[in-house]
Amino acid sequence: MEFDLLSRRVIGAAIAVHRELGPGLLESAYEKCLVHELTEQNIECAEQVPLPILYKGCRIDCGYRIDILVEQTLILELKSVESLQTIHQAQLLTYMKLANKPLGLLINFNSTPLKQGIKRLVLSYNPSSPSSPSSPSSTPSSRSS
Repeated sequence: MEFDLLSRRVIGAAIAVHRELGPGLLESAYEKCLVHELTEQNIECAEQVPLPILYKGCRIDCGYRIDILVEQTLILELKSVESLQTIHQAQLLTYMKLANKPLGLLINFNSTPLKQGIKRLVLSYNPSSPSSPSSPSSTPSSRSS
């Protein structure tokens, strides 16, 4: 599925969950309900996906977990906090780089309206990068959705 369409469908599902539950619950409650909503819409997703680090050719589990991975492409990092901070965007960006996934949504279910608590991050790939052809650039494009 094309990235923009996938993002819109996931945001629509998140808005449906937020409309039903409102703000103020734990992140884990929104996660379970969003997975349910995505599944009902026939959108492939997995929750709490382990994200190991590759170190000297060895996969090491450091406890990182992707909240929800959608269609093997889009990483969802869910929050239920007063306001999104730079550290939350950095966390999502790190997960995107470690998982080599081009698209991420940071969703704060404590925002009203929810749309104000959504950040979309897209990794730009630089084929001429000296490190490797598939290295993500260090600068994501960030758009509020």
